[in-house]
Amino acid sequence: MIGASLGTIVLTGVMATFLMLGRTGMNAANYSMSETEIRRALESFSQDARMASDLVWNSETSVTLTVPNDYAANGNQVTYAYDSDDQIFFRRPGDVSSSATRLDLIRSVSSLEFARFNRLNSPTSSDSEAKRLRVTLNVRRTGTTLVAANTTVVSTSFVLRNKVAN
Repeated sequence: MIGASLGTIVLTGVMATFLMLGRTGMNAANYSMSETEIRRALESFSQDARMASDLVWNSETSVTLTVPNDYAANGNQVTYAYDSDDQIFFRRPGDVSSSATRLDLIRSVSSLEFARFNRLNSPTSSDSEAKRLRVTLNVRRTGTTLVAANTTVVSTSFVLRNKVAN
């Protein structure tokens, strides 16, 4: 009887350790996937933003950039936007009304916001004055029986190098 009780206690401890290690591994995998997606998405966005010669502010969650020599079939425009229903940050060639196929950049985005700044790095509400763009986003991943893995990113502001600012 005593042996069975001790065996049960030991097995319970082993099972709890196994489950904890599984949860920790899954949480680390969620963080890793989020960081990879965020890094790739911001690299894509930064490349287009730095080459942009103009921008159109569609909303706090959508901007259209004019990128010379890229996206020629769509008037050299590309739109970066956040779909709050599907929780996806995406890129779509063309302007905001384009029907081109979108490329999903980051999934599980719980919030995203663009901000624009003039060349003195002060917030602006004018497209013609805007010389920098910043994107702030929060990615939230979770698995079954896991606590959500949150990643909040406040990117540096990206200078629109080819845009003439007033």
